[in-house]
Amino acid sequence: MTFVEGLPKAELHVHHVGSASMRTVAELAGLHAGRPDVPTDPQARARSSRFTDFGHFIEVYLAVVDLLRTPEDLWTLTYDVARDLAAQNVRYVELTCTPYTSIAVGIPAEAYCETLEDARRRAEADFGLTMQWIFDIPGESGVPAADVTLDTALRLRPDGLVGFGLGGPEIGVPRPQFAPHFQQAIAAGLRSVPHAGESTGPQTIWDSINELGAERIGHGISAAQDPALMEYLAENGITLEVCPTSNVRTRSVPSLAEHPLPMLVAAGVPVTINSDDPPMFATTLNQEYEVAAELLDLDDHGIADLARASVRASFADEATKTAILTEIDTYVTP
Repeated sequence: MTFVEGLPKAELHVHHVGSASMRTVAELAGLHAGRPDVPTDPQARARSSRFTDFGHFIEVYLAVVDLLRTPEDLWTLTYDVARDLAAQNVRYVELTCTPYTSIAVGIPAEAYCETLEDARRRAEADFGLTMQWIFDIPGESGVPAADVTLDTALRLRPDGLVGFGLGGPEIGVPRPQFAPHFQQAIAAGLRSVPHAGESTGPQTIWDSINELGAERIGHGISAAQDPALMEYLAENGITLEVCPTSNVRTRSVPSLAEHPLPMLVAAGVPVTINSDDPPMFATTLNQEYEVAAELLDLDDHGIADLARASVRASFADEATKTAILTEIDTYVTP
């Protein structure tokens, strides 16, 4: 764990709201009283995070979303997330943000983007952390939410925006309905990074590749059920953003011992290790590296290779990638 803590890292699959720490939730709950379903003490928060299924997780997630009512709330959350990541020696993050949920409660799209950008610039100055954004569609809200997300992304195009995604529940949310939105986002230069294959089977991943032009897949663990899909992912260099503890907490995988990560790696599928919604799942990126090291039986050099894989799979510019890779090399072999 000491080696992991000091290792320079990139985080590619972590959610904006899902990264709200106990400190941030308590602060926002104090500002916006009247949300008894949002626990603010550690023991109650731990109990609420024992999710019965993915649907239960979404309920808790949306309760925290409701605490973000002003641009100032968004700024506080974003800056606190940056501080927590930097404390883990994360040098670069692609933070998945969901503009639609904030716009739906009355925060103008312009204010949303301006707030993210201001917090990004401040975090980079204060912590040396490079932040970029992936704007994702909350799939459960359907095509209207996709319309708003695409409009916000393309019309306002904040400087840190690099990707276009799709999150929320997978069951009952067909990927092909969002194909026109992804086509426009890709044509505008954004990278396609939909969630797929966490709580659904391999077909959702195939749809994300064939219909949404996915370059990386959020989760994608059900690929292990389809040898042809694993071969395709390996041959085409399509990376899976794997979040082991998250998969267990949402009951998508029965236990860490049964997690398909070793099978995916053995098949040559490119993977990165990520934290998803760390405080909600009682984990950190550092802990996820420790979990992966145990599942894959890695030594320090193997763990460093995982960190390199995240940097290489990122949408950072080449100068940023080179700088972090050099820092990893120096850390491993001083």
